[in-house]
Order: sequence, then C-alpha cells, then structure tokens
Amino acid sequence: MEDNGKFVWFVAGAAIGATVALLYAPQSGKEMRRTIKRKTREGREALSESGREWMEKGRELYEKGLRVADEAADLIERGRRIVEG
Repeated sequence: MEDNGKFVWFVAGAAIGATVALLYAPQSGKEMRRTIKRKTREGREALSESGREWMEKGRELYEKGLRVADEAADLIERGRRIVEG
C-alpha cells in the first residue's frame, strides 16, 4: 500500500511540474505542441532503432547458445562412446 501512495504522489508531482513548465514555456501553444510532437517522434525513432539493435543482439546470443549446446551434446556423446568402449 505504501508503494501505491508513493506512486500517486510521483504522478501528481510530475503532472504539476509539467503544467508549470507549460505555463512558463517561452513558446506559444502551437509552437510548443509542434516541439512536443517533434521530440516525441524523435524519441520513438530512437527507441525503435534501439529495439532493433537489442533484438539483433538477442538473436545473435540465442544462436551462439544453440551452437554451444550442440557442441556440448557432441562432447557428451563422444565421452559416452569412449566410456562404453
């Protein structure tokens, strides 16, 4: 329950801060909306690129894990054959 209260206060503080920032913004409302749209689009593009990079890195690690598992299985099989004679 205590964490919920902290979260509510955080959200309230963020909303108040955003409102004050917009009221004291050096640009008109129309210019500010354009700026917010542009920054949002730039942020989404950056996240999209970052997400693709992480997916590619994850895919590489998955493939490397598969190769290591295959090699381990081969070694185990070779060891089994040696022990069995």
